[in-house]
This record gives sequence, structure tokens and C-alpha cells, in this order.
Amino acid sequence: MNDAPIGSADRIDAQVVEVPAGMGMLRTFLRVLGPGYLVAVGYMDPGNWATDLAAGSQFGYRLLWVIGLSSLMAMVLQSLCCRLGIATRLDLAQACSQLLPRFWRIPLWLLAEVGIISCDLAELVGSAIALQLLFGLPLLWGVGLTAADTLLLLALQHFGIRRLEALVIALVALVGGCFAVEMLLLQPSWSQVGQGFIPQAASLRDGRQLFLAAGILGATVMPHNLYLHSSLVQSRRWIGGQGTQRRALAFSTWDTLFALSLAFLINVSILVLAAGSFYGRLPQPVTDLSEAYRLLTPMLGTSLASVLFGVALLAAGQSSTLTATMAGQVVMEGFLNLRLPDWKRRLLTRGLALIPALATVLLLGEQATNQLLVLSQVVLSLQLPFAVIPLVWFCGRRGLMGELQAPRWLLGLAWACAALIVLINGSLLLALARLAFSFGS
Repeated sequence: MNDAPIGSADRIDAQVVEVPAGMGMLRTFLRVLGPGYLVAVGYMDPGNWATDLAAGSQFGYRLLWVIGLSSLMAMVLQSLCCRLGIATRLDLAQACSQLLPRFWRIPLWLLAEVGIISCDLAELVGSAIALQLLFGLPLLWGVGLTAADTLLLLALQHFGIRRLEALVIALVALVGGCFAVEMLLLQPSWSQVGQGFIPQAASLRDGRQLFLAAGILGATVMPHNLYLHSSLVQSRRWIGGQGTQRRALAFSTWDTLFALSLAFLINVSILVLAAGSFYGRLPQPVTDLSEAYRLLTPMLGTSLASVLFGVALLAAGQSSTLTATMAGQVVMEGFLNLRLPDWKRRLLTRGLALIPALATVLLLGEQATNQLLVLSQVVLSLQLPFAVIPLVWFCGRRGLMGELQAPRWLLGLAWACAALIVLINGSLLLALARLAFSFGS
């Protein structure tokens, strides 16, 4: 395996990290640690904040089970990304381009780009809101400033993937630390929190809860992260003989599970913070990030709560927008064999995301930005089947995957995840069609 081409790892300017045979488990794991966190930051971006805030303030803890289920689905699907990248030295975009009928290539590429732009839109708006809350910067200025906010971070790639991973892990730790303090200040009822993880079918019959459930699903699973992780996992070059692939898969999967577990805890904390602070305590639910920032101080009795909220939002926005740009490179080159310099790809994605963001602020006002954030996550949910179904199909092909073909139990779980995603999206589209029909009549 050590003689295999580096493949898509080169395409994100990643410096390959060698993992020699004979190292102890801890030293090996520390060598592998990193790609899972670059992916996990996408699961705690400002879009997640908007959906979790809206869910918690409107419905209390009732949608916690959606976060739990979505996180488990993300773990299953990201483990398949590890398998695909390690077994084939192809990322998901390359595999779709090379292994599916040619007429699928452009539609799948366009859908992937829509997902990346939707994700970048959430990160743009979230970062701009954080700058406004912390420093008083007008929202329009913040939106413009974020057009180039990650160019400096992208420059770190030239110093090696390990430094980039270290920065992202530090930002994730900062977000996690902020919410750990928030939970200490809030002291929620953990028995009620536990009850929120019991699945409730009624949520899928309530149009408002279904809309937010779809947003949580899109914000948690995220289609572009499937493309990115199958590429990032190739940044490790495993040196050894027989059994090296399975060893690589085992350590990469553990890296993924640890990172996504942290993302799960952060998402739960956002919803719990919203439910414990606002649900049933105010005349109207709090669905706006700026309003939540202002109200946390009187609700929790200290300005520290608001400051930590703003700092964590900014850190989450900056870290996740970096990985969205990396995913854009992987998608564009994988489908089209076209590579742009990082700064051009960054400005292209951000430029397309700026259009709806500026239009919303100028035409509908700053108060509409949170609805835009939630809508962007619903769009991500609608894109999911077009990435998930090919991924699961590839990982079940013995001739392609070899000894790393997914076992039947894992394929069963993965196909169940795909079916549930299609069911939730179908239910959402049906509910929207009924709403449109009622307005029309």
C-alpha cells in the first residue's frame, strides 16, 4: 500500500504524513489524528447553530433525538468514506466521475456545488453576525469582509497538513470549551434532556418540526463532507505489509468517531442552551442568533454567557469555511479534472454565496438572515441522497473495494440511513407542496 499513488491528497495541497509499521497504538493514533476534525467542523458550523437554536427555543428538547440520529448516520457514512479512500485511492468525486455513467457527472457536480455554496452561505452569514455581535461591525461590512476571511488560513496549507489540522483542532477545542462553560452556567434539567433523545414520530407529522428536522439532518450529515473526507483520509501513507489497509481503516475510523462525537456534544449543547434559556420563558421563540446573544446575559445572569456565545460562533464559522473551500477543490477536480488556485476557488465559492446573503440583508433586512441560515441547511438535506447513495453503492462492490468491502451489517445500516434521508426529504417536499397548494387555493 505504501507504493500506491497519493491520489486526491495532492489535490488539497496536503503534505503526506507517513505512518510507519511497528509504532505503538498511541503514537500511531496521534499520527492519524486530524482528518476527522477537519470534517467535524462542518457539523458545528453556523447553519447548525441556526437550526439548533430554532429547534430548542420553539420545541424545547423534543428534537434532540434528531441530532442524535443524524450524528449516528454521519458516523456510519463517514466510516464508509474512510473505506472508499483507503481501498481505492479515489475520493467520492473521482469515483462518481470514473465509475458512474458519464451523463451523471455534470448533474452530480452541479448538485455538489449547490451544497457547498449553501454551506458557505451559512458560514458567511454566521461569521458576519459574530463580528457584529463582538465588535459592532455592521452586518453588510461583515458580509463583505468575509469574502477573504480564510485566505490566511488557507496559506497554512503550504506549511503542511499537520499545522492546518492543529489549528482546526484548536478552534474546535475553543468552541467546545465555550459551551462547556455555558452548560455550567445554565445547569439544565438533565432528566428532561434525556427524554429529548426518545424518538417521536409526531415530529415528522408537524410541518414546523419537520422543516427543522430536515435542517438538522442537512446541517449534521452534510454532503460536501463526504467528498472531503474520502480525500483527506489519503493524506496518511501507511507503510507496512499484509494487513496495512485494515489497520489504516481501523485508526481512521476511530479518528472519525472521536471527532464526530465532539461535534455531537456541541450540537446538543446549542439546542439545550436554547431550550433551557428561552423555551417557555418568553412570549415568542428566539430564532435569531443576534437576539439569542443579547438575551443570554439577562437569562443566565452574566455577560460571560453572551461573550462565549459570540466567540464560539466566530470560531465555528472560520474553521468550517476553511474546510468548505477544501471540499470545493476536491469536488471540482474530482468531477471535472479542473484545479483552481486556492484563492480563486475561495473567491468563486464565496462570491456565489454573497449574492443571496447581500440580497437578503438589503431587501428583507438583517432579521431575515436567520431564516436564510435555516433554509441553507434544508437545501443541504435535499442534496444528501445524491452523495450518499453512490457512496453506499461503491462500498458494497467487492471488485472495487477488495478486502475493505463493507460488511453486510454496515451496508444494511448505510442503506437504512439513505432510505431515512429520502423519507425525510420526501415528507418535507410533500408538506411544502401542500402548503403551496393551500396558498394557491
